[in-house]
Amino acid sequence: MRTQIAIVGAGPAGMCLALLLHAHDVDVVVLERRDRAYVEGRVRAGVLEQGSVELLARLGVDARLKREGLVHGGIKLSQGGETFHVDLTALTGRSVTVYGQQQVMADLFDAAEARGLPIEWNAAEVALHDIEGEHPSVSWTRDGTAAALDCDFIIGCDGFHGVSRASIPASVLRTYERVYPFGWLGILADVPPADHELIYAGHDHGFALASMRSPTRSRYYIQCALDEDIAAWPDDRFWDELCLRLGPEAGERVVRGPAFEKSIAPLRSFVGEPMRHGRLLLAGDAAHIVPPTGAKGMNLALSDVAMLAEALLHRYGTGSMTGIDGYSARALARIWKAERFSWWFTALTHRFPETDGFSRRIQMAELDYLKGSRAAQAMLAENYVGLPME
Repeated sequence: MRTQIAIVGAGPAGMCLALLLHAHDVDVVVLERRDRAYVEGRVRAGVLEQGSVELLARLGVDARLKREGLVHGGIKLSQGGETFHVDLTALTGRSVTVYGQQQVMADLFDAAEARGLPIEWNAAEVALHDIEGEHPSVSWTRDGTAAALDCDFIIGCDGFHGVSRASIPASVLRTYERVYPFGWLGILADVPPADHELIYAGHDHGFALASMRSPTRSRYYIQCALDEDIAAWPDDRFWDELCLRLGPEAGERVVRGPAFEKSIAPLRSFVGEPMRHGRLLLAGDAAHIVPPTGAKGMNLALSDVAMLAEALLHRYGTGSMTGIDGYSARALARIWKAERFSWWFTALTHRFPETDGFSRRIQMAELDYLKGSRAAQAMLAENYVGLPME
């Protein structure tokens, strides 16, 4: 088998890139170690930057997003029960859209099927070969049968634990990581949201987030210990703690109901660089992870893809490797800015083990400064709605 581009991983990055290239008649094959139901069913992010919405529109996969997506022109920050509003649209002229990654994946897979884009599901034992030469290849097995694919380039979109980044020699790859000493205990419940906008709340007990997936489905999080036992958090305890952290005004608007999904997510910041080695290029979680505080994970993946598609199309249109040669540095410049924002927003709103009285007062002073400063809010808003994909 042969193709021009082999993409490892059928998540948001892999599928968006595949559809972008397929639309320009570039031959693409996507390899995914799981089946469609598993990938589509993973509960992930739900906030799309405007640039991500525009990219999905460019792909022609935004019909349902237009119908069901919730456009938000602002967010709310709460400290000690007092809430203030940050008007994203007034400060930047842009907005974000709440639309879950599960829906994004369903839209992408439907489009791939309709357009005849090949996906090799349940591809086990994936291995990359000859990535430093001009004729790389990918091998895998399915149901015990071996298969291989020759290609021009391999694109690694297979996440933090995938084979792609691990295929870059240790002498070449540099990694930067910060593991946070807490997690997020999150639930999904079929109840209306507490507010029409997201609320990021700080409290002496820790952080809380009031979010949503639709007008009838809510997504809530509270900061917790990494070794927290989910069994110790029955629904009533979770709702009580959430309302306490949100404060009396927002807490009174919380509609309680049974949680149909409950999980703990660890938080980390991670960057691996360079994002290109020979004929292997990385995108999305294969190269970087951000804490979910700023809703940057999927958006960063789509930003990578926009840049990478441009570089690959330039290569096939002109024969020049200029765009590919510059891809890593170009993508990393935006990635590190998003890492900075996610780290800053996390540090501002969470309680760390080393948060003493002085540190707590500094957090409170910074939130008070944000509340009264249009310039400070503009910085937050500019990063939250997403920096330009350039």
